[in-house]
Amino acid sequence: MKLTYKKSGVDIDRGNNLVEIIKPLAKATFKPHVMSDIGSFGAFCKIDTKRYKVPVLVSGTDGVGTKLKIAFMMNKHNTVGIDLVAMCVNDILTSGAQPLFFLDYFATGKLSTKQATDVITGIAEGCKMADCSLIGGETAEMPGFYDKGEYDLSGFSVGVVDKKDIIDGSKIKKGDVLIGLSSSGIHSNGYSLVRKLFFDMKKYDPKKKIAELGCSLGEELLRPTKIYVKSIMKLLKTHKVNGIAHITGGGLTENLPRLLSKSAALNFTINRNSWPVHQIFTMIQELGNVPEEEMYKTFNMGIGMVLVVKEADASKIISKLKRLGEKAHIIGQITPGKKLVVYK
Repeated sequence: MKLTYKKSGVDIDRGNNLVEIIKPLAKATFKPHVMSDIGSFGAFCKIDTKRYKVPVLVSGTDGVGTKLKIAFMMNKHNTVGIDLVAMCVNDILTSGAQPLFFLDYFATGKLSTKQATDVITGIAEGCKMADCSLIGGETAEMPGFYDKGEYDLSGFSVGVVDKKDIIDGSKIKKGDVLIGLSSSGIHSNGYSLVRKLFFDMKKYDPKKKIAELGCSLGEELLRPTKIYVKSIMKLLKTHKVNGIAHITGGGLTENLPRLLSKSAALNFTINRNSWPVHQIFTMIQELGNVPEEEMYKTFNMGIGMVLVVKEADASKIISKLKRLGEKAHIIGQITPGKKLVVYK
């Protein structure tokens, strides 16, 4: 037998065919700053120097984590790409940066053209939501490395902000107000606890409808991470914001203190009754007997992004956010302290 790469498990022709399928998906996200097509060794992107006088690039990278396991259970792959984009662009958004472009890495044991196309369709959709361009990526077929039908994802995004407009938390002061923007659900954090609870301990069927949720557990757990780019970028054109936190792994407890400098003697005082908590979090806490402290340190608890603003500006900013389609709530205030999150 003559050994070939295909016989060893890697089908180059299938990979090339996938590239041709996804080219129009990527092109549909292209903005005027994109200078090259999909398929070359590198992608080119120019910066609008008329808009940005001193442009500063801001980068972010992330994955989807074990939320992918739910996609495998449900055999539904067209939403996790949105999560992938969201986890990257929401991070760079916290600096006030507009995402410019996105690249993805998709790795699997045996390439399924349909599965990969579904994933990348979601990535392209996420890029449209984030008003950025999908300009490249990498598809890796690695036999023996992943279980059958499984894959892994990672993403990388770059944005730009004018130096004078960088939001770094340095202007946060005592008395500033915390505005929480509602999440769409669990987003992409805490899924190891979620899977342990629902599938290992409680033996839930992910496809069975749950009355309290109004959908199946699998559908709820696959609800895509909300992308806040368009609404926040429009807000920043008219209003000043002193700090922005993306509430991901670590929840409010761990992510809010990241906004402050080492010398800041301030706390984030949170009123836990100031926003509606999604039903899925109530289910997790009750079924798993999860301590409240653990819930707020693991999950977003219904708040996906937090803005720190001057108290005098808060009502106008909330009104603006609501006009932009966001559910926004005043959830707390900056108080004297030791860089802690205090819940009331």
